[in-house]
Amino acid sequence: MLEEIKAIVEKRQELAIQACEHYDTLVNSIVNTQNKDVNHISSTLDFMLDFCFDEKILLLYRRLCRYLMEIDPQATVTYVNAYREMWDEEGVKFGNNQTN
Repeated sequence: MLEEIKAIVEKRQELAIQACEHYDTLVNSIVNTQNKDVNHISSTLDFMLDFCFDEKILLLYRRLCRYLMEIDPQATVTYVNAYREMWDEEGVKFGNNQTN
């Protein structure tokens, strides 16, 4: 049983690494091209949310949320709250105690 859990954790980390590579490129593209397509940004954040257990993905998620804030503040609040509901423990990671 312990070996099965270890294998699941390892696979989860492998998926996070792959996701990070993909989303790093995607977030950079959205921000650098000043893409204002809220539907595209929202769907990207929707998919990224599942990987926000990973610190690198979380940083990308936060970067894209900050970018979205300029375009649609109300949508941004929705994504910050979605993160908090799914992953956050007492506001520690999404900005209450960090500078990013």
